[in-house]
Amino acid sequence: MSELPEDPNTQSVTLSEPLSRAIGERYLTYALSTIMHRALPDARDGLKPVHRRILYAMRELRLSATGGFRKSAKISGDVMGNYHPHGDAAIYDAMARLAQDFNVRYPLVDGQGNFGNIDGDNPAASRYTEARLTAIAETLMEGLAENAVDFRPNYDGTLEEPVVMPASFPNLLANGSSGIAVGMATNIPPHNLDELVSACQAMLKDPDLSDSAIVALVPGPDFPTGGVLVEPRENILEAYRTGRGSFRLRAKWEVEDLGRGMWQIVVTEIPYQVAKSKLIEKLAEVIQTKKVPILADVRDESADDVRIILEPRTRTVEPEMLMQMLFRNTDLETRFALNMNVLIDGKVPKVCSLKEVLRAFLDHRRDVLKRRSEHRVEKIDHRLEVLEGLIIAYLNLDRVIDIIRYDEDPKAALMAEDWGKPHKRAMSEKDYVPPAAAEGELTELQAESILNMRLRSLRRLEEIELNRERDTLMKERADLADLLESDRRQWKRIGEELEDIRKKFGKDAPGGARRTLFADMGDVEEVPFEAMIDREPITVICSKMGWIRAMKGHVALDSDVKFKDGDEGRFLFHAETTDKILLIGSNGRFYTLLGANLPGGRGMGEPVRLMVDLPNECEITDLMIFRSGEKLLVASTAGDGFIVPSEEVLAQTRAGKAVLTLRDGVKTALCRRVTGDTVAVVGDNRKVLIFPLAELPEMAKGKGVRLQKYKDGGLSDAITFTLADGLSWKDPAGRTRTETVLTDWQGPRAGSGKMAPRGFPRDNRFT
Repeated sequence: MSELPEDPNTQSVTLSEPLSRAIGERYLTYALSTIMHRALPDARDGLKPVHRRILYAMRELRLSATGGFRKSAKISGDVMGNYHPHGDAAIYDAMARLAQDFNVRYPLVDGQGNFGNIDGDNPAASRYTEARLTAIAETLMEGLAENAVDFRPNYDGTLEEPVVMPASFPNLLANGSSGIAVGMATNIPPHNLDELVSACQAMLKDPDLSDSAIVALVPGPDFPTGGVLVEPRENILEAYRTGRGSFRLRAKWEVEDLGRGMWQIVVTEIPYQVAKSKLIEKLAEVIQTKKVPILADVRDESADDVRIILEPRTRTVEPEMLMQMLFRNTDLETRFALNMNVLIDGKVPKVCSLKEVLRAFLDHRRDVLKRRSEHRVEKIDHRLEVLEGLIIAYLNLDRVIDIIRYDEDPKAALMAEDWGKPHKRAMSEKDYVPPAAAEGELTELQAESILNMRLRSLRRLEEIELNRERDTLMKERADLADLLESDRRQWKRIGEELEDIRKKFGKDAPGGARRTLFADMGDVEEVPFEAMIDREPITVICSKMGWIRAMKGHVALDSDVKFKDGDEGRFLFHAETTDKILLIGSNGRFYTLLGANLPGGRGMGEPVRLMVDLPNECEITDLMIFRSGEKLLVASTAGDGFIVPSEEVLAQTRAGKAVLTLRDGVKTALCRRVTGDTVAVVGDNRKVLIFPLAELPEMAKGKGVRLQKYKDGGLSDAITFTLADGLSWKDPAGRTRTETVLTDWQGPRAGSGKMAPRGFPRDNRFT
């Protein structure tokens, strides 16, 4: 609600409206402004308002492709002051992007100075750089002076700016575009101009050309940084047909032979919009974290071109296998999402197919052609009117001189004089309609032209030139009249203009050849991690405080191992570098460690919590080697448990995998490998229960079922064994004792059990 201040001469007025409606209307206004005037490109010229204003301001500054450069600060200042009342930094960033040949397939701005690089470095400040238009940018604006497009007032009404550029080539697809509006976005990749012209020519011949025929001519994006497109052909067709999809793009690489069986991989092109410096950092991180153990080193030897060296750890590695792993773990392979959301006629946002975008461009070119032709006809009519008057003056030169010399108002006298029948024209009357004046009289324009004629023009040769010029203009006008009346001739002229563009900027022009290649992805087999690691023996050591390390070789398990002050050993077992180590947390989650990634045994190791996201309040319940095909018995301190296949507990991330569901105050009690056919359970109350293994369900995750019932305390230990072999444990003296007669402790699952037999360990543990 808003209340106007009271005025003694006026009545108080109160205006009110619901808050929801007020906010809705204002947000809708903002959303429409963002969509129409900021984020989405126009389908006709492929430009957003800021880019269009930058190019128009540079044209007004006469920064042609063959002229001199001007400071970027001057350009961005003019754009901001005259057409685009936003921040100069945003304007300069937009202009700098138009000059970056690694971001724009056909740069529209010719930059001089530091305009950024493929490493991801920012351009220098606008006061240090200079710019001018490129030749292809000038073709976007051909016809602005010939009424080819509408103009509108700028933001303060002091100047005018074009609503859309005439656009002599399909810039939207040639250079692509990206933007985020309110509730919608756009992302269009660059394409090859030569292929786009071919598609336009085909559509001119057959307006009902199918999507598959168009995609045959425009097989896919053509990124300025090259690369290899490995997206299946049917996916590309579907993306262009619907306007939505994605393209899988890979770096271009080759194997360089170093002699004596040694080799290295050289990456010469990287995917579009991937900063080279970030890519190198990611490759270094992959080496450090040993995600791809067969990669030994990465070096950047790039100069003006891209040259990234990848060194394998051993010569026996297959280059294809190494690259497949890098494609999977780094930005050497990326996906470019296609969302062809554009403004149709500058008004309606729509997700268009490739055919619809090309059709919008061709229709726009036809409008431009008609408007330029009509403008030219008007200019010819004006000149013909002047020529008619000059020719009359030459035919009656003495009388004209007499009027100019002696009459007080020569202009009125010239217009009032009867000059007889007009001169016979070379063209028919239907080709040119003379200005509205009585027969034999001059119009005001003709009289003014005669009065402005120079004395040196009063020669015989000039009269011949006037007749020749008139005949030439009459012929041109007749041709334009036929063009405006014939749709077929209009489309033919558009095709000729496109061919001129192809000759200047097509595949035979410098930089016009296709850069992005196509390749089949092929049948890629999943490479097991173990296949990339040299299989070597290690001894895994984990302390009570959770410091873990791996010593080379199989060290004796009873050897003296050093730990930090106040710490002691807890887990010590033999493994191999190819093994996966399962860490069972007291929170019911299973974590996976890789033997090859464990820290070396020279020091005290590293905290295991740096390798996995094990909460500080949680403890390590168990640590064991993963064995495929095994089954595990997991149980909580509350006495609930179940059987889980070992494959179900493998975690793919640092966060681990939730397996045992626990309520508050309950922890993971144990995880045991399943052997035999019987389960033995002992509680804190020293009661033992033995029941068949078949009574436990097999699950992937959950709370499980009750193993043993307790009045006080909870589960202490559990083990599986073969009933016929008996149950074994170590007595207090360290001797192994086996009990074969177990009838007293056998019962159904979830029973209370009976007191442990004589000689059972005091810690209530079977092992």
